Amino acid sequence: VQLQASGGGLVQPGGSLRLSCAASISIFDINVMGWYRQAPGKQRELVATITRGGTTNYGDSAKGRFTISRDNAKSTVYLQMNSLKPEDTAVYSCNARLRSDYWGKGTQVTVSS
Repeated sequence: VQLQASGGGLVQPGGSLRLSCAASISIFDINVMGWYRQAPGKQRELVATITRGGTTNYGDSAKGRFTISRDNAKSTVYLQMNSLKPEDTAVYSCNARLRSDYWGKGTQVTVSS
């Protein structure tokens, strides 16, 4: 499984970004897809996951601001991030969980004025 993440960049505090993660296989075959992030000097943390059935789960930092969604026809999962804060600055990586975990190359999100 190959995962291609895109959509990162530089945004001002309070702004929005939408990340995309395109999978090389049908996401119907993937049990759970999600986004994780890692800031410099910190451990990787959960941002959000979505199951094959559409059940979502969010890390505490994402609740109320971020929304994960999926487009099955495009085999793509999205992360809409609103009200971004400087502490959201991190490398965001896409994950697909089948029998094993697969990771895509991360995309940098920088929130700064």
